[in-house]
Amino acid sequence: MSQFFIKGQEMITKLEYLIKAAKEHGKKRLVAVYANDIHTISAIDSAVKHDVVEATLIGNRDVIIDVCKTNNIDHTHFNIVNAKDAVQSAKAATKMIREKGADILMKGSCSTDIYMRAILSKEEGLVGFKSVISHIAILEIPTYHKLLVVTDVAVIPAPTLNEKVMLTKYAISVCKSMGIELPKIALIAPTEQVLPKIQSCVDAALIAKMADRGQISGAIIDGPLAVDVAIDKEAAELKGLHSPIDADADALIFPSIESANAFFKCATKLCKAELAGVVVGASAPCVLTSRGDSEQTKIYSIALAVLQCK
Repeated sequence: MSQFFIKGQEMITKLEYLIKAAKEHGKKRLVAVYANDIHTISAIDSAVKHDVVEATLIGNRDVIIDVCKTNNIDHTHFNIVNAKDAVQSAKAATKMIREKGADILMKGSCSTDIYMRAILSKEEGLVGFKSVISHIAILEIPTYHKLLVVTDVAVIPAPTLNEKVMLTKYAISVCKSMGIELPKIALIAPTEQVLPKIQSCVDAALIAKMADRGQISGAIIDGPLAVDVAIDKEAAELKGLHSPIDADADALIFPSIESANAFFKCATKLCKAELAGVVVGASAPCVLTSRGDSEQTKIYSIALAVLQCK
């Protein structure tokens, strides 16, 4: 079992191990889009102090410096590039990534729409022809014994079979970056039965068989599985389900953005889960958090992005 999931060691939470692992992985260069808000600046400052990244903040220079002074943050910790608005900031930041001037893109106080449009731009973005990008969320849920990878909660509305294969591969890669040698990947559907009239069941069964035949490797993969039997041993025992996941999933691959996002919001709002989030599949990992997310969420997300850098 990975060190990330050991409870109580040094009184460090599971997600805080991401920061430790990121330090061991090596410092990377981060560029933040429209980094005018205190949560973004404070999280990046903390990441700089942890020696995880060196950072460029693109936004309103006067506002950034004023926020730093107001909150006793040394603005000389960053390279600050002035931009008149969020769109200009996003274009400048993606250009830095394309020109190898930075390794990680991060969303600041701009809208998700502007941020994603810059990433997906055919002329100036960070994706190649037929590239599949996906959002990966890492949840530390108080009632679950280890970190849980969830996808896709924010980018792909209705993934096709081929896109679900890519989501599965991305989840495997992220799990391995966190030190899980053989992650357990559960393909989620409304039921663990293979029902031909339910597309999520059919797709999950196909992907599980692909894994059996070696077309997807590096993980234990099973599906279709309902959420309860993927993560709760009592539910699996009561239903008499025998699965190599053994109700101990490291990652849940959801069939749609509606189901993934609903699970994600319930976990964070009702269960008070801590989280990290990153977009994968682009030419660089892209930190994607809500403008309302805490400083802690953002630093965990930075650490996760560092681990995705080659």
